[in-house]
Amino acid sequence: MKKLILKSSLIIASFAITQFAFSQSGNLSAVKNTGASTAPRLHLPAGFTSTVVAENIDAARHMAVNKQGNLYVKLSRLKDGKGIIYLKDTNGDGKFDEQMAFGDYPGTGICIKNDYLYASSNDDVYRYKLDNNGEVINPNKPEKIIEGLVNRDRDNSKAIAVDNSGNIYVNVGSYINACLVDPNAEKAPYPCPLLDSVGGIWRFKTNKLNQQYKDAIHYATGFKNVVGIDWNTKTNSLFIMQHGRDLYPKYLTAEQSSMLPAETMYEVHKGSNGGWPYVYYDHFQHKKMLSPEYGGDGKKTGGKNALDPLVAFPAHLAPNDLIFYTGNKFPEKYKNGAFIAFHGNSAELHKGYVVAFVPFKNGKPSGKWQIFADNFTTEKEQHKPCGLAQGPDGSLYVSDDAKGTIYRLQYKK
Repeated sequence: MKKLILKSSLIIASFAITQFAFSQSGNLSAVKNTGASTAPRLHLPAGFTSTVVAENIDAARHMAVNKQGNLYVKLSRLKDGKGIIYLKDTNGDGKFDEQMAFGDYPGTGICIKNDYLYASSNDDVYRYKLDNNGEVINPNKPEKIIEGLVNRDRDNSKAIAVDNSGNIYVNVGSYINACLVDPNAEKAPYPCPLLDSVGGIWRFKTNKLNQQYKDAIHYATGFKNVVGIDWNTKTNSLFIMQHGRDLYPKYLTAEQSSMLPAETMYEVHKGSNGGWPYVYYDHFQHKKMLSPEYGGDGKKTGGKNALDPLVAFPAHLAPNDLIFYTGNKFPEKYKNGAFIAFHGNSAELHKGYVVAFVPFKNGKPSGKWQIFADNFTTEKEQHKPCGLAQGPDGSLYVSDDAKGTIYRLQYKK
């Protein structure tokens, strides 16, 4: 009996040493999730349920799910010197009970494509090779595929999406609201000198190292800032959600500034132009309006050759992620439709911090948008939805970067 106990102890010790060696070699740290959740109960359509699957993932932004159903989360600020958290369900109960951290840079963008994990800082984009278990092989040695993107500490999140042809699309937002390079000027310069490096989407290759602007295709321009971005595999095209610019009372009224401009969805292709900074979209008049810095007064229209949005949402809702649902577990109406995580608050709606849904048919919006998930923020707690990801089982994950909560949304008949 003593020999059996001794043998078992040696096996357990050997396993522990192996696990420790793996963690050390990958600079990873495992942490068990414990304690009851204090997150608010979400309001969802009938038949849907929400489960808190992880908490205290500080500054959780975008997410990517591997084939095994485990989750990579990008952090907008470092936690213990790391900017990516790998969440793993080790016992199959649907909750993540292990965390491992790597990556020494903060940021927002992260996605998985063809056995590679792509992740962005606020300046660069990296990729990591995944093994057969969907786990990063060399967490301390990522390949830098893009470098030197503009980062002036405002609207600097580099959201990313990958297509089916080896291309990666990167947003570079503008650090200036409306191209007023001289903040004391009454009028903005024309053409806007910022558009060569910000306010648009750039396309790079996924398999080329150390690419810079000169190596990219300036895919789309005229978008103030894009944090929600997704490659639609049904239409084989890129969709984006633009954060609308601010309208200052200096030019228009305080009420106009709180109600305008709309947050907008676009389908973009090579050469697309959203019109920023020359125009903004007024969802009350259903028109593109000339920006006040270019002579607009709230009545003059503009942007004749600029894209019209596919969908317009109330101002200041801050769309921080976009995902097209391709699973089979939700009711048919959700198939190929768009989910959007809104990170802000709307004066028009008198609320915010919601996940919305836009139905699609034949690759186009087919009905009015609706609030899908609500009650993230209550009188006691403020949780702000930020990232979205679809699990291989058809569930939908929502990250909250205010309290670090990860929700899993499922449908049960």
